[in-house]
Amino acid sequence: MISRCGRVVIVLGFFLATIAAADSSIDGAVLVRGGTFRMGTAPSAVPDLKRRYGVDFPSVFEEEVSDHMVTVSDFRMDRHEVTNARFLEFVNAHPEWSKAQIPPKLNNGHYLEHWTEGRYPAAKGDHPVVYVTWHAAQSFCRWAGGRLPTEAEWEYAARAGRDQEFPWGDALPSPQRVNYSDSGIGNTTAVGSYPPNSIGLYDLAGNVWEFILDAWKPGYPAEPQTDPIDGGAVPSDPFSIEGRRVLRGGSFDGGVVNLRTRWRDSHEVLNAVAFVGFRCAYPIR
Repeated sequence: MISRCGRVVIVLGFFLATIAAADSSIDGAVLVRGGTFRMGTAPSAVPDLKRRYGVDFPSVFEEEVSDHMVTVSDFRMDRHEVTNARFLEFVNAHPEWSKAQIPPKLNNGHYLEHWTEGRYPAAKGDHPVVYVTWHAAQSFCRWAGGRLPTEAEWEYAARAGRDQEFPWGDALPSPQRVNYSDSGIGNTTAVGSYPPNSIGLYDLAGNVWEFILDAWKPGYPAEPQTDPIDGGAVPSDPFSIEGRRVLRGGSFDGGVVNLRTRWRDSHEVLNAVAFVGFRCAYPIR
């Protein structure tokens, strides 16, 4: 199964600098040392990717083209996807983001639909929060002292300083490594239920898709970039953001190809669904 809210490849780029994590987290976030890496996929690699994974529909891998050099600065990233329990803390601090108070125009009618009487489902406090909008995710991250990760930050962290296909390396996914369609679970699992990547980040593949800061734009520019954000910096009023934003990481109902560190997809900002959540990044100034 391939989720086409989302979409495996021998990674074709290479890192020019290493990435490192602190031995211990600060407030649940991992330190990611900045550097320069080759992001995206070379156009010449697309035919082989289609053969290798038996996937061939319009723009299937072309949205990862072209490979290009990107430099990212130091940042921290949440060790785990944001959980229901963490999101409840935010809602308690900002009741305007509760299911009862969010204006209808700011969601698709499914915002936090699995919560009842202001509470998440029993025994799911440590599961990733879902049925949230991009605006809610970005507002949570600002409240937590950060923002959603950029697409470049997310891919750089997921690859953990290596030219690797998946967060754990180049071996194909298995139910022991990740919550995806072949796991047969069909729903979220508690964050941290599977091994982390080599810098201590969990669930960068599977469980839930993750909202990204960048606006969606098929493909990449060929020119080198430094700390890029497609669509530009997000204004202080996030509600001015409309349209589609990038998703990364695949979900519990995604296929093998969706779990690749280079795979990218998009999602409408107001579309709260059961398979999209988020984590935050914290720039270091």
